[in-house]
Amino acid sequence: MDLNNAEWRKARKSGENGGACVELATIHDSVVLRDSQDPGGPKLVVSRRDFGRLTKTLKSH
Repeated sequence: MDLNNAEWRKARKSGENGGACVELATIHDSVVLRDSQDPGGPKLVVSRRDFGRLTKTLKSH
C-alpha cells in the first residue's frame, strides 16, 4: 500500500503533551494508524468496518 500521499491527522483522543500520539490516514476502504513519534515505523492497516468496531469497543470500556 502506497502511503506517500496519505494525509495523516492526529487522533482526537491523543494526548496534548506531545507524547503517545496516534495518527490516522484513510486510504480507499482502509484506516491506517501509526505512532506520531515514529512516522517511518510500523503501521496498522484495518478496514473501515473493523476500525468502527474497534472504536465502538474502546468507547464502551
